[in-house]
Amino acid sequence: MLVAATFAAPDLDKTQALAQQRYGARAAETVAAWRQLMEESRALTDQDKLTKVNTFFNRRMLFVDDIIVWRQKDYWATPLEFIGRGAGDCEDFTIAKYMTLQMLGIGNEHLRLIYIRAKSGSRASFAHMVLGYYPQPTDEPLILDNLISSVRPASQRPDLVPVFSFNNDGLWVGGAATSAADPTVRLSRWRNVLERMRQDGL
Repeated sequence: MLVAATFAAPDLDKTQALAQQRYGARAAETVAAWRQLMEESRALTDQDKLTKVNTFFNRRMLFVDDIIVWRQKDYWATPLEFIGRGAGDCEDFTIAKYMTLQMLGIGNEHLRLIYIRAKSGSRASFAHMVLGYYPQPTDEPLILDNLISSVRPASQRPDLVPVFSFNNDGLWVGGAATSAADPTVRLSRWRNVLERMRQDGL
């Protein structure tokens, strides 16, 4: 099955070589730092892994809209593409954090990419994506977000209204307890980015 193979045996030597080839020395150095982060984090608790990974991407990457980075209205970048450009939007941050935590041994039952409506002061709500970590499938998730530096429980983020969530195993609408669909069938951008990650060595 395509999605199961995606995370089976990442070839990070290939990923680092592609970073150098496609984007240059700075990108290759960032991939090296990413690999070092993962090596140093393997023995940590899940909570510490979340904090380390969230901080790594939030500090190193710039938030820039897809139309500027990719000349497209909505493009989901692979972690290599995101690191290569050094910038991306909320989906790119979320995908990179999800993949990194997967490679650190945190399973799909604990992680979901969550599409939300976010509120900011008097501004109208806007589409946004964050990563949710669920200690148990029915627990309140901890939220990893590029908009704020700390990992917080969902109850401390009243500015976020979930619309749907997904991972490699399922797609959940709103607060549903059971998956409504195969995400690779319903979400073409997710299917596409998974295939490109395979080509990147992930």
